[in-house]
This record gives sequence, structure tokens and C-alpha cells, in this order.
Amino acid sequence: MKLKVLVVAIVAAVITSCGGEGKKEEKVAAPVEEQKAVVEETDPMKDKGVGPITSVTLGEIDQKMADEGKAVFLAKCSACHKISKRVVGPALVGVTTRRSPEWIMNMILNPEKMVAENPIAKKLLAEYVAPMANQNLTEAEARLILEYFRTKTAPEAE
Repeated sequence: MKLKVLVVAIVAAVITSCGGEGKKEEKVAAPVEEQKAVVEETDPMKDKGVGPITSVTLGEIDQKMADEGKAVFLAKCSACHKISKRVVGPALVGVTTRRSPEWIMNMILNPEKMVAENPIAKKLLAEYVAPMANQNLTEAEARLILEYFRTKTAPEAE
């Protein structure tokens, strides 16, 4: 009987001494939770992203620019992106209602730095796994693609 009590006491002591491990896990998990909170608190339409584009002035849609943007998009982006469906990357229909013009252009021009430093881009990388390829486009080409995206606010047949 005394042996059983002794064994129970030893087991209880071992379990109690291991209890501190859970606190270590909480400390490790906290930064991840904080990162999630930052992403959730960021207004995507105010987030300009990380890169050379700090301001974009938009007016009425310029159809000539949009047509040129479509050509650039089809040549450089359509292997991984479609307008109305997810492929390697997200579907881009309505992207201009979910992201600021600056963010879109910075993601096109500077994808490596965006996924390293921008909370929304990090979240997209986690969801889609494959990082966006840098196509080495010019600011003018990125602006043309943005104009094309502005014409794509509703799903289309592809």
C-alpha cells in the first residue's frame, strides 16, 4: 500500500514538473496570433504595400490602356492567374475592390519584398503556397495591368 502511494506521489511530481512546458508553447504561439491580428486589423483598401508605388491617381477607365494591359496580362500573368477562377494564384476578378491600386502595382513589381514584409501578401502566400513570380515588369506595364483589372469587377467566361 505504501508502495502504491509512493508511486502515485512520484508520478504526480513528474506531471507537475512538466506542467511548465505548456507555457512555453503559449509563448511560441503568441507571435503567430499577433500576426493574425495585424492582418485582420489592416484595411486592405488603405494598405499600399511595399515597393516603389506610393500613390496612384485614377480617373475614368481608359479603355486603350485596359486593352494594352490585357495583352501584358495574357503574355506575363495568365499562366498562374485567370480572371474568374483560381489557378496557381488567386482569381483576379474584383481585385480592385479588395486591394488598393498601389498595393496591386507593388505586388506586380515587387512580389518578393511584398511577401516578406506585407501582412496581406504573407497571408496570400500561406493560402496559395506558391510565391508570385517576379516578371520584371516596368511601372508602366504594371499600370496597364491595373487598368485592365479595373474593367474586371464581375466574373466572366474564360
